[in-house]
Amino acid sequence: MPRLISFSMTEPQFIDGSKDVTRRMGWLHLRAGDRLIAVRKAMGLRRGEKVHRLGLIEVVSVRRERLDIITVDECRREGFPTWWPTDFITFFCAGHRGCQPDSIVTRIEFKRVNERETP
Repeated sequence: MPRLISFSMTEPQFIDGSKDVTRRMGWLHLRAGDRLIAVRKAMGLRRGEKVHRLGLIEVVSVRRERLDIITVDECRREGFPTWWPTDFITFFCAGHRGCQPDSIVTRIEFKRVNERETP
């Protein structure tokens, strides 16, 4: 079974398809070709709360890089077409304990997979 990946901070962007790149702390063992189940929230579920599945994705590419090298085009690919890199860096660091602008993050490019076509 594929691993879960949460889009709790960017669910609208994931759903509307404006997001095809995500940055994560960790995720060191991910590889191109891996399939993941995109969910609303994967951790911190309350008693009785269930995982809400958003779709299946396939990893296109993975690389490690400093957060503060993000570009305007990458902000757009993250689902924020009107943001400057400083806007995204502030947003990302606020949502990830211990993150600093110069933190090394994992950049994950992905594509949506039509689950009906999956063998």
